[in-house]
Amino acid sequence: MGKAIAESFPQLECIVFDLPRVVSGLQGSENLKYVGGDMFEAIPPADAILFKCVRILKKCKEAISKKGKEGKVIDMVMDNELKDEEYVETQLLGDMLMMVLVNGKERNEKEWVKLFSSAGFNNYDITPALGSRSLIQIYP
Repeated sequence: MGKAIAESFPQLECIVFDLPRVVSGLQGSENLKYVGGDMFEAIPPADAILFKCVRILKKCKEAISKKGKEGKVIDMVMDNELKDEEYVETQLLGDMLMMVLVNGKERNEKEWVKLFSSAGFNNYDITPALGSRSLIQIYP
């Protein structure tokens, strides 16, 4: 996802931060760097962060605060009010992939509010994106 964001928004400086063994040998670009580290220890300062675990969201909040200006965490949120059959099927496929590939889950707005509130974030905006997906931006 980092590569797609860097290519779509060349004015942004993007960092893919993951375990050293995961990013070892990956080639970045002019606006994309791969950095190894442990998200449970610390996250490099940033303007925007994509991720979704309470422990890690707390570290994200610290990283945003260290940057010296208001930042945000960005991720996808699912729509519970889907009426179109194709969107429902797409959502179900996405949920199944999340469960099988990364033992994760998609979250709706209510689940996101509970999660980011637990991490100390107070505000958010949701912007419709594509089909059953919307973009959620979380602010301290």
